[in-house]
Amino acid sequence: MSEEINAALNEVLVRLFRDINTVEERAVKHSDFKDITVNDMHVIDAIDCFEPKNMSTVAKLLSVTMGTLTISVNGLVKKGYVERVRSDKDRRVVLISLTEKGKGAHSWLKAFHRDMIGAVIDGLDLKEEIILKHGLDKLSAYFSGLLQDIH
Repeated sequence: MSEEINAALNEVLVRLFRDINTVEERAVKHSDFKDITVNDMHVIDAIDCFEPKNMSTVAKLLSVTMGTLTISVNGLVKKGYVERVRSDKDRRVVLISLTEKGKGAHSWLKAFHRDMIGAVIDGLDLKEEIILKHGLDKLSAYFSGLLQDIH
């Protein structure tokens, strides 16, 4: 690959990561969920709406420490987005789940992401969508490998 293409890809990726983060931050600030951050939204997304999860599962999904997650969850509990519940199977185990307010934020985030993906693939044919997905899968695998090396 030429230096020119490498430089162009680098520029696009750096701008893309920055822009996605900025757009998410601004969108959250202008939503009904102004009292939480993009990072809080990512915690809500990892908890999900379907069934309560233990903290270590969520921390692993987010690649954060238990201490970092505990601070985030404490804030989300105080704001009414997350609740702690005891496991029915083992009362010693504390699980976290979304409240109705948390489920609303989760639905908002899913719609935001769905709209973003729709805009990205708008006008692409199936072959182009497959090529885009393959490239993004490779990028994701690269970063996953770096995360493994860092831990």
